[in-house]
Amino acid sequence: MIEKYNAAQISHALAQLNQGMRNPWRINNDKLHKIFIFTDFAAAFKFMSSVARHAEKANHHPEWSNRYNTVKIDLTTHEVGGISKRDFELADLINSILDTDR
Repeated sequence: MIEKYNAAQISHALAQLNQGMRNPWRINNDKLHKIFIFTDFAAAFKFMSSVARHAEKANHHPEWSNRYNTVKIDLTTHEVGGISKRDFELADLINSILDTDR
């Protein structure tokens, strides 16, 4: 069963997720949030397509938007009404996609 993280768990997981990152994930409106900027629309769309494939396999889907070269992602676990381990796992996966796709 998935459990909602409390503030201390979120803080700890966020610190681990953001280690060494210049553009860290943040908490915004009680969601794990990050903005990604790419060189152009094609690169942004390639990134989104890759995230979509992995999210579908994990059965955990981001709330996101795209405008030209910018992708905004919010992660939350709707069934627990907040942030859970699943959000941090997906964020970590998203970070790994960037490491391999850029």
